[in-house]
Amino acid sequence: MFTMKLQNDLILRAARGEAIERYPVWLMRQAGRILPEYRDVRASLSGFKELVETPERAAEVTIQPVDILGVDAAIIFSDILVVPEAMGLEYQMLEKSGPWFEKTIRSEEGLKYAETNFDIEDRLGYVLEAIRITNKELNGRVPLIGFAGAPWTIFCYMVEGRGSKTFSESRKLLYTNPTLAHELLSRITDVTIQYLKAQVKAGAHMLQVFDSWAGILGTEQYAEFGLKYLDKIVSAVNEVPVTLFSKGAITSVNAVAS
Repeated sequence: MFTMKLQNDLILRAARGEAIERYPVWLMRQAGRILPEYRDVRASLSGFKELVETPERAAEVTIQPVDILGVDAAIIFSDILVVPEAMGLEYQMLEKSGPWFEKTIRSEEGLKYAETNFDIEDRLGYVLEAIRITNKELNGRVPLIGFAGAPWTIFCYMVEGRGSKTFSESRKLLYTNPTLAHELLSRITDVTIQYLKAQVKAGAHMLQVFDSWAGILGTEQYAEFGLKYLDKIVSAVNEVPVTLFSKGAITSVNAVAS
């Protein structure tokens, strides 16, 4: 785990509930796509995935908001879909239409694309190397945040095969085959725990879990198919602070918490 003394630890103190002199400011969406400097780097490569999979360039765009805007933390440039790809379900990032998976998991047969017994460094080493390079370049100026997608959100992409406003196939599977749904969610959770722990070992000072599609589930469904697995992640990954972004699910989170 990276132990260099930080010059600015504001966001870590806030995450731990300690006294802070002001609220920390950072860009949740990685490098901040409004930056022309980011767009210049992106334009010099073949596409989004090459940027994600090239540690030196990923580190470069991770640091840009710190250099240009003076934010209180950096978040590693990557993508939540590196996890299903590492598990065996490859995706493409199509211009103007977003992620697309040629194969999907809608039956037990599809679980062959949801491997769990593999080496994280072997398949996701490019993310870990980007973290190591970024920390070296930051030289303790601000903390570095690592991240992953929440199991439910990753499940949606693995079942649906693309982005959607409703994720109807994913929600249907919860009713028609809850056993399969829980098996896939469990596998995603196990890999995510390994991946986040590897990020901490590589140098992440804090972690974020993005549940982008949490809001399409009702309170009871989110408790069973969402929060249950998030609880498992947070219980297992306790080396650094972990924050959760459950988009559109604040009432579900509060209902369970109360």
